[in-house]
Amino acid sequence: GGHESSSAAWFLLTRAVLAAHLLTCFWVHLQTQQEVKMRMMGMALRVVRTDGVLALYNGLSASLCRQMTYSLTRFAIYETARDHLGRGSQGPPPFYQKVLLGAVGGFTGGFVGTPADMVNVRMQNDVKQPGCARPLSAEGLKKLFSGATMASSRGALVTVGQLSCYDQAKQLVLTTGLLSDNIFTHFLASFIAGGCATFLCQPLDVLKTRLMNSQGEYRGVVHCAMETAKLGPLAFYKGFVPAAIRLIPHTVLTFVFLEQLRKYFGIKVVT
Repeated sequence: GGHESSSAAWFLLTRAVLAAHLLTCFWVHLQTQQEVKMRMMGMALRVVRTDGVLALYNGLSASLCRQMTYSLTRFAIYETARDHLGRGSQGPPPFYQKVLLGAVGGFTGGFVGTPADMVNVRMQNDVKQPGCARPLSAEGLKKLFSGATMASSRGALVTVGQLSCYDQAKQLVLTTGLLSDNIFTHFLASFIAGGCATFLCQPLDVLKTRLMNSQGEYRGVVHCAMETAKLGPLAFYKGFVPAAIRLIPHTVLTFVFLEQLRKYFGIKVVT
């Protein structure tokens, strides 16, 4: 019983990580196109034909490293501070405080995770620029923090969208009295949070990926934004569908597993 449940949970979690990374690969390729030339499946088929199926998993180790630095930092800051405020006020903190905590935690996590994120983007994008991308070892330590401002800003927005909006959505759902604190409530709140995070982050995601993958053609964030704007307003939402498909299930799985772990270890959260 318990062994089968643990095995099933590990199987689902492993598949979720691999699926999220696969969609991230599509997303990076779509965002770094200078013109809208192909859709998600077209890009996938092109990568497979050119470099094989395993090319879709380029950068998997860097992606896991990024999660261990970026996500660990933002969750630790947000949850620790939120629980401290909740204990002090004997109730959940107001939404504006959750947003502030999410922004601080996400900004810090984004900066900490930038080097691994940079390596991840470069490993995924090199397959469509064979021989053109310079090795990071030749570009110096500074290159590892290329786009750190955008990565930190994106981290702040995605953490507000995921953690702050999840807590608030869960609180509102429970307040109605129609649902109890069960897995359906967790699914509903995390689905809403994933949608909020995708909407908030997509423009910054596009700029961040372009800056990280640049070979010196952009003078800074403003210049990158201006060059992207020349392609039209929708250029800031390139890869939106794979981003949503990637981020919403990722958010749902994250909080469903997190809530089950809280229940298993007896961790109480003020809601």
